[in-house]
Amino acid sequence: MRAWLLDKTGSVADLRLADAARPSPGPGEVLLRMRFAGLNPADRYLAEGLYPAKPAFPHILGRDGLGEAVALGPGVEGLAAGELRLVLRGEAGVTRWGTFAEFAVVPAESLAALPAGWKPEQAGSAALTYLTAYQALTMWGPVLPCVVLVTGASGGVGSAAVHLARAMGHTVLGLSRDPAKAERLQGEGCHEVFSAEDRRWGAAVKAFLKGVRVGLAIDSIGGESFGQVIDVLGEGGKVSCVGRLAGPVPSFNTATLFFRRVRLGGVHVGAFAPAEAQAAWAEAVRLLSRTGRSPLVDSVWDFEDLGQAFSRLAAGPMGKVVLKI
Repeated sequence: MRAWLLDKTGSVADLRLADAARPSPGPGEVLLRMRFAGLNPADRYLAEGLYPAKPAFPHILGRDGLGEAVALGPGVEGLAAGELRLVLRGEAGVTRWGTFAEFAVVPAESLAALPAGWKPEQAGSAALTYLTAYQALTMWGPVLPCVVLVTGASGGVGSAAVHLARAMGHTVLGLSRDPAKAERLQGEGCHEVFSAEDRRWGAAVKAFLKGVRVGLAIDSIGGESFGQVIDVLGEGGKVSCVGRLAGPVPSFNTATLFFRRVRLGGVHVGAFAPAEAQAAWAEAVRLLSRTGRSPLVDSVWDFEDLGQAFSRLAAGPMGKVVLKI
């Protein structure tokens, strides 16, 4: 099969398109003929060696995907050859070969059916982002409707968080650098969008809320803006950290944490057990169907153009960047 191989820790620029042995499914596993695969910042982090997991080389990246079942391992039930399934969770692209290939082997318990009304490219790129957004919104336990701030709101996780937070009844504020994306985000569920180019965007958020404070922030940016994320939180406010696109967080006044009982927590969907991932995915799909919204796809690229697709991801897409295989 053809696959994009990573031979060493370095960067996604080191990926090479080459022939690789077609894998075979073991017990409880399914061989998929891949049709679409979604790109994620996590792919870049793993290529750069920033993940705790250290896969053996050569390695195949790709954590999201949609494929046609072509072979079933012993013990697989409830699935027939020819049916489409999306990759829901697991070690694909992390400790085992992922979806940037013509074929991939995935545990049957980590697969889900294509949701009704979704396009294949949506189903093949949504799982990681929507599970991440769902965990970020629910990890603190039942949350009454509050003000939710989503940084990086136009990205994959950001737009998923906007969709789900709005469906849950929250007041949703977004942060984006692009005025055109800001306008579109309001159509996707944001009550208001603030410019990340404004170095005092936190003051603008507080002025808009008129005394109300943010109850939950979903932060995919990190970097210098993190102090403002903390500043706009109210008493008992929470931050679900889902990424670090702007790099490490510089020092900030930790007194704001204990005087306002602010809580910080990391999001890691790989910690979901298979049954937990299936339940979270089912609820995320149900919430989306309630609002009539569906995952945003920024662009679809040919399999041979993975390098260009990663360049588009780095440029800041509106939704997901997808590979057609």
